[in-house]
Amino acid sequence: MDKLFFNCNMFDGTTATLTENAWFVVDEAGRISNQGTGKYPDVADRTDLQGKFVMPGLINAHTHIMMNPITNKTEYLTEAEATVQALHNLELLLKSGQTYVRDCGCAFNVDIQLANFYREGRVFDFKMPEIMPSGRPLSMTGGHGDFTEGHDGCTTWGYLTDSPDEVRKAVRQAFKLGAQNIKVMATGGIMSATDQVDDTELSLEELKMAVAEAHSKHMTVAAHAEGRAGIHNAILAGVDSIEHGSYLSDEDIAAMKEQGTFLVTTLIAAWTIPEYGEGKLPQYMLDKAKAFINDYFENIGKAIRAGVKIAFGTDAGTPFNRFEEAPYELQLLVENGATNFQALQAAGKFSSELLGIEADYGTLEPGKFADFLVLDADPLADVKAVQQKDKQVYKKGQRMF
Repeated sequence: MDKLFFNCNMFDGTTATLTENAWFVVDEAGRISNQGTGKYPDVADRTDLQGKFVMPGLINAHTHIMMNPITNKTEYLTEAEATVQALHNLELLLKSGQTYVRDCGCAFNVDIQLANFYREGRVFDFKMPEIMPSGRPLSMTGGHGDFTEGHDGCTTWGYLTDSPDEVRKAVRQAFKLGAQNIKVMATGGIMSATDQVDDTELSLEELKMAVAEAHSKHMTVAAHAEGRAGIHNAILAGVDSIEHGSYLSDEDIAAMKEQGTFLVTTLIAAWTIPEYGEGKLPQYMLDKAKAFINDYFENIGKAIRAGVKIAFGTDAGTPFNRFEEAPYELQLLVENGATNFQALQAAGKFSSELLGIEADYGTLEPGKFADFLVLDADPLADVKAVQQKDKQVYKKGQRMF
């Protein structure tokens, strides 16, 4: 049965304008079948949105659903622990307005399994967004992905790959299991004790192999890349997105714009560590974060002003980076050079393009799924409107919260 939603101010995600006194119809499949302003069609099932503001659901292109941002436990996790944590986090993501997420590295391939359950309608009573899974990330031995997992230390978080041949095999294994994106660790990171942020990890040849193998199977490649040399290698290799981009050079900003490489900013992940971690986190994490955060934010601002395609991602699950606080990333984007419209498009249109789901998600247009939020205030005037705790969240026309 069709559903009519009327009496709202709509931001459809395509232009920096609101459509006043808007209405739209959602069909049985959960897609928008018709929309307009003023006089609306005679549909029996109707919802008066009382003049509130409607916008597309947020698409978070960088999450870690297996992680607990408060305990910060990263090693010796069991598969059961990772699964239970993921189900809890997925509900938090959806309630805060994130209707589609990409997981960027999950032990035991829990994200792949849950994504399959969702597609098969086997999530029981759990409320969750749709998931684009990456499964286990690819890391060099001792790199930013070599975390010991399992109660008895039986495995590692990532596939440990130390040659192009090992990379090829890992990508094929991920493909076999159902990954839709390949996460590669091009540099060191904040949370790994054995390396520095600017360490170059997977080599250029290994990154090129990951890209060639993934692209031949219609998968995307996301590169964790913080140090300058590793970022440069990842761009040369042809990855689809640079995750973080802390030490982006002017040269690589220009190359990303020319190639159409996306930048997934994750500003909130850097902000939370010094903000909340003093006395609670290992000193190496605090030292790394404090040493690079100013350069990081400055470089992201340069990329935004240069016109690099920005996608929305938070790295949720990292220390004190709560899943429900993801809308704060929009505020940080604006504070570092984006307009309200650019920040909102990063979380909708551009994230959908990065994930390859733009035919169905990202904007509120006829033919696309009706994933939308209902807010009390105008997000185009102030993106902090999306931080509303009691916002209405709809997934395919069904109210979830």
